[in-house]
Amino acid sequence: MTADDTSAQETSAQAVEIVGDATPEQVAALVAVLSGLGGGEEEPAPASTSRWASRERLVRRDVHAGPGGWRASALPR
Repeated sequence: MTADDTSAQETSAQAVEIVGDATPEQVAALVAVLSGLGGGEEEPAPASTSRWASRERLVRRDVHAGPGGWRASALPR
């Protein structure tokens, strides 16, 4: 083996040899399962939303009776 042969073997994907009588549907099912098990890239973490984009801001807080209670009904959190 030369250096070129070993580098080509290291970079090539693994081959799967199916022995026996397999229908095209069985081969497709095998490919689907093996593709699903593949590593692939991880999904990125969801970006945190700003306070202004938060849906909880749209929910009204309870208004408490007492001095200054009217202020709590209109002021942002």
